[in-house]
Amino acid sequence: MSYLQLKNVEKRYGDVRVIKGIDLTIEKGEFVVFVGPSGCGKSTLLRMIAGLNEVDGGSIELDGRDITSLPSSKRDLAMVFQSYALYPHMTVADNMSFALRLANVDKAVIKEKVGRAAEILNLSQYLDRTPKDLSGGQRQRVAIGRAIVRAPKVFLFDEPLSNLDAALRGETRIEIATLHRELGATTIYVTHDQVEAMTLADRVVVLRDGEIEQAGAPLDLYDQPANKFVAQFIGTPQMNVVDTAELPTLRSAVGAAAAQQGFIGVRPENVIVKPGSDGALRGKVELIESLGSDTLIYTKVGAEAGKHVQLISRQNTRTALRPGDAVSLDIAPDSFHIFNRQGQAVAAHAQ
Repeated sequence: MSYLQLKNVEKRYGDVRVIKGIDLTIEKGEFVVFVGPSGCGKSTLLRMIAGLNEVDGGSIELDGRDITSLPSSKRDLAMVFQSYALYPHMTVADNMSFALRLANVDKAVIKEKVGRAAEILNLSQYLDRTPKDLSGGQRQRVAIGRAIVRAPKVFLFDEPLSNLDAALRGETRIEIATLHRELGATTIYVTHDQVEAMTLADRVVVLRDGEIEQAGAPLDLYDQPANKFVAQFIGTPQMNVVDTAELPTLRSAVGAAAAQQGFIGVRPENVIVKPGSDGALRGKVELIESLGSDTLIYTKVGAEAGKHVQLISRQNTRTALRPGDAVSLDIAPDSFHIFNRQGQAVAAHAQ
């Protein structure tokens, strides 16, 4: 039996269905990330699991128990919010122990649990400080610590890193991944950042308009996207997707698989840009982004149907090319992804 199971879960606001009959199973100890664009329903779904939003249809079961109608305090879940939600007048220790004190847990047990959580999160030296004396990353760790001491069945994270700067996001992301390995806890994590999804998750659930587009291991979604939306959402820079009608030369390179009108996709790392215009696929450099370890080359290709198509190449070497240079592009034949007019994958080849 699955540890957490969502069966045909729905949420409505008036006549608008924002969550449209979602079925999902999550195993014990699994780290699942909900990802998708703003407004896709990922935070709403998380809040329904937490008991903060009412379920309008379907059911939610946790460890064999129906929790659909239970209040959040009875679900044995702990949520870490984007805004930290710390009490400013309380010390770190008091913030972390607040739920246990409300439940009249023995003081010795509270001290042990808070001490252990503080040790795991490198907060031991800050237990007597108040939130105003902490950095953003430290405050987020306090919020995580408050969840840890409760020893819940499931941890819920609602975009916990979005208020941090880039360096702290990377650092805290590593801490969350390490924490999950140490605790072996079942975790559901919401983010709009697909890099977080790819690096943290055992399984990624891609949402759009209140429905699941695809769920699977991060690299499975990267290598075998079910549709054009997932293909372009997962991966940075996003996959190049070209309408076959706009670039017949590319369609010819793919061959029979792209005979029907649709879309051809190729990852930027599989597009090789060479100086000169000797190849079958020719264009001009439009922009170069030098990132140090990577170089992104934006190329304007063809005008065969009266419009140009932009292709992005990512290479791990530096380039002498400049904007305006004439170039040719080579694409490995087995790196193409083929989508029909409805955007569904009809053939896919991953490197």
